[in-house]
Amino acid sequence: MSAHVLVRVPGKINLQLSVGPLQKDGFHPVATVFQAVSIFDDVKVELNDDGLVHVQSTAKTNNHLPLDKENLAAKAVELMRKKFDISDGITITLTKEIPIAGGMAGGSANAGAAIVGMDALFNLGLKRNDMEKIGAELGADVPFTISGGTAIGTGKGDQITPVLSRGTYSWVLALSSSGLSTPAVYSECDRLREGLQVAPPQISDALLQALSAGDSNKLGKALSNDLQAAACSLKPALRLILDVGLDYGALGGIVSGSGPSVAFLAEHEDHALDLVVALTSSGVVGNVVRASGPVPGARVIESL
Repeated sequence: MSAHVLVRVPGKINLQLSVGPLQKDGFHPVATVFQAVSIFDDVKVELNDDGLVHVQSTAKTNNHLPLDKENLAAKAVELMRKKFDISDGITITLTKEIPIAGGMAGGSANAGAAIVGMDALFNLGLKRNDMEKIGAELGADVPFTISGGTAIGTGKGDQITPVLSRGTYSWVLALSSSGLSTPAVYSECDRLREGLQVAPPQISDALLQALSAGDSNKLGKALSNDLQAAACSLKPALRLILDVGLDYGALGGIVSGSGPSVAFLAEHEDHALDLVVALTSSGVVGNVVRASGPVPGARVIESL
């Protein structure tokens, strides 16, 4: 058995997020198209001698990142220990690039990586869809962070179906220094839609056709997010960021998930670089990065 494994896991953007009406159980049915993009967290899962689960981070400051039992990676490890009768202590070390509370599944990605790491550390031999089912017990986005690529998510977003997607897409991501609470965004969405007839969620045919054809222009036009108005209501600066990116020639722009990260689709890598320069010089956003997608889900990159 290995002493530790290191798992690399990508963040995600939602190319489409269709949100149905609030249900009696407090959840909203969704239909979404995820794409995993090349902003990664590294999650190290290693044995320790005290029989407990610990979480630590390589960052100098850990604003809003819980390093206790509330951390989703810790919850994933505890779930795996319970399911597979594991008594060994585990230390989880997080090296983060995916923004916290940024709508890019940072916490979910860490949970997905922890599941993959525990499978490798203890030679459990789980299939990827088995790990996805375990991930669904922790959160709606966790299964996708394990599968990666481009996929449809239905139900709460946890029922994953791969999507035919040709080519590689160039993204520019405007990252906020402060996050948005997903429950708060959904509550604001409900407030904005109060009294309206909300249709059941469904996937856009135009978006699937654009992905199948590898057509960036059509994909840019088909991007949509039912939570975008709510995220912009809670954080009005997002509207300005979207306007600036589109003014500078982005093929499309969208708030990712519940926000506040904003994803812009570029024609190609050089166009993406131009967008980064334009957004940075505009002063409306402090942190702008390039990414490409789709990329694979959580993968072991080191085992010692």
